[in-house]
Amino acid sequence: MIANKVVVIGGGVLGTQIGLMSAYTGHETTFFLRSEGSIGRTKAKIELYSGQMLESLEAAKKLIGNPVGQFLYPRALIEDWSTVSVEKIDELIAQGKERMEKLVHFELDVTKAFVDADIVIESMSENPELKINIYEQIRDHLPEKTLLLTNSSTLLPSQFAEHTGRPEMYCALHFANEIWKNNTAEIMGHPGTDPEVFKKVVAFAKELNMVPIEVHKEQPGYVLNSLLVPFLSAAQGLWANEVADPETIDLTWQLATGAPAGPFKILDIVGLETAYNINQMSPDANVEGSTSNKIGKLLKEKIDRGETGINTGKGFYEYEK
Repeated sequence: MIANKVVVIGGGVLGTQIGLMSAYTGHETTFFLRSEGSIGRTKAKIELYSGQMLESLEAAKKLIGNPVGQFLYPRALIEDWSTVSVEKIDELIAQGKERMEKLVHFELDVTKAFVDADIVIESMSENPELKINIYEQIRDHLPEKTLLLTNSSTLLPSQFAEHTGRPEMYCALHFANEIWKNNTAEIMGHPGTDPEVFKKVVAFAKELNMVPIEVHKEQPGYVLNSLLVPFLSAAQGLWANEVADPETIDLTWQLATGAPAGPFKILDIVGLETAYNINQMSPDANVEGSTSNKIGKLLKEKIDRGETGINTGKGFYEYEK
């Protein structure tokens, strides 16, 4: 194994899913968090997403023998669909439940969290200052062997490499939401990343049952978000400029393309705080009357009301908690 101990910094939507996938695949996994309140919020997400993972396995039983099953099963949870059986899925459910309970730990003390860590994955919000602060806080506490990775959605590793204390051992490892089904992992280095480190990160992604997507040069948004962010921005622009409401925009996209979700449902899954942070990086975000400025104001109103997406039970839609 490339990693025995994995540390995830941050307990947001993707951070929680990354940590759970790490534990599911047999890695000792520690969440490094900022407060007791953060631990409570992360535990709530762990309960939610571990439940969804196990439910996905249970639902996969009904796909056995169905020709479309090979396209619909949770790919990161079942490695080989061609040999799967109900009994095998029951084994995976029992094993996954045990691992996600026993291999997940929480730590607030920076002097303890990273002891013997092989991989550290930073999964903080898309805020450059926040990321720099966390790197400068932890860099003197990382063992010499530790690879430091960022799950940033849109920012470049070269923006932060000098702050990590180990630029040659630093790169991006970016996951898609609902990691247990959408099992891509985009690996992107910066000019100073050691090529051997890049290879190790590719191997680690495979350990997590991900399909490694090797990005050969720095690109804001990698492959996935280079496609997704403009799509979501266009939808938010239609909403902010009062062209159509979110429900109509989603319905139009779903009916016209056959997609299972529209852009505003995707925004609820991503989280409106992340969407807001990405929007605020637009050059005209602070230009009064611009589309980006309108989007920012509308998102901020929803965030201030606690409507940050599926994680809180309400975003553009309401969800059962």
